[in-house]
This record gives sequence, structure tokens and C-alpha cells, in this order.
Amino acid sequence: MIDLYFWDTPNGQKLALCLEEMQLPHRTIPVNIGRGEQFQADFLAISPNGRIPAMVDHDPRGGGVPVAMFESGAMMLYLAEKTGRFLPDDLHGRTAVLQWLFWQMSGLGPMAGQNGHFRVYAPEQVPYAITRYTKETGRLYGVLDRRLACSEFVAGAYSIADMACYPWIVPHRAHGQHLDEFPNLHRWFKAIGARPATLKVFAHAANVYERGSNT
Repeated sequence: MIDLYFWDTPNGQKLALCLEEMQLPHRTIPVNIGRGEQFQADFLAISPNGRIPAMVDHDPRGGGVPVAMFESGAMMLYLAEKTGRFLPDDLHGRTAVLQWLFWQMSGLGPMAGQNGHFRVYAPEQVPYAITRYTKETGRLYGVLDRRLACSEFVAGAYSIADMACYPWIVPHRAHGQHLDEFPNLHRWFKAIGARPATLKVFAHAANVYERGSNT
């Protein structure tokens, strides 16, 4: 069993999607970041950076003590290696997936996150920041669109790279992006959105958010 410490954000959705696609038994433990629950001592013992998601694998490969982890990219790589799924064994395929996974971690996620912050959550409008992060998000969408012009999925076959990127495209409207301007990305976005695991995860995530907000 895996404990997923979760809130309904793109990084939380990435891990939920990964666990669902891999059909790994897990339970979801809400961590309401609006109430500061990510700074409680018991959570910081698992995630010292005070960010969701985090997880504890109570059944690691080879047995032994449970494995506690933070950082979504590291967790996705761990789960792919644990199950032998969604990460190719061959050198070129594995390298492609890891490059795009790290691209999401270092580029798409941080830039889109800042975009959302300054557009939606900042206490005052900062036009320079909104313009900067909206343009950079659009540039990254363009990178992904060009990649998807020659590949059905981000790194060839469907992989953890797609699972990492997709939740960061979901809030495209709030981030000032128009998917009609990125036809290859739009095609990919619709294909992943129709996957049974995706539909289940996003419906469940909304329920977790509602339940966690009302407790």
C-alpha cells in the first residue's frame, strides 16, 4: 500500500495519475495547503520542503522498511522503476522520457505556477510579472507543440513524461493560453483527457478537495 499525501494541484494530480495508471494500491491523505497543513511536523517529517505531494511506500521492492519520498519527479521515477511501466528499458527511450520529465520539473511547472500565482492569487496585480510569465508559459507550450508534431506522446509511447506535463496544461485558460494556437498540443491534451485513469483521477481529486476543505 502507498500513502499519497495530496492536494488538488497539478503536482498532486501528477502523482495521483501515475498511481492510477500503474494500478498501484494506494490511499489518499488530504493535506490542505490553504490551511497550512503542509507545515505540520508529521508532514514535514516526510516532506522536509513543506510541499505536496509526498508519499510513503509501505511495500517497497525487496521488502524492508517503508520508503518515504518528496519531490514529484523523483516519486514518478521511483514508481516507474518499481512497476517496470511507463519508462522504457532501452537507452534512447529512457533518455527521452527523463529529459521531458525534467523539462516539466524545471520549466513548465515553475513557469506556469508563477503564471497562476500572479494571475489568480497575488494580492495585487503586477503587470510586468503577468506579462513575463504568460509569455514564458506560451513559449513552453510552443516547445511542447513542436515536439508533439512528430510524436504521438511527449517521449514516444505514453509515459510518466505525459503524466507529468498534462496537469500543468489543464489550467490553460487561467494561464492565458489558447490551445487552438497549439494544434498538436491540443490533440495530445484531448487524447490524455479521455483516458479512463485521467477521468477517474480528476473526478476523485475534486472530491478530495471538497472533503478536505470541509473538515
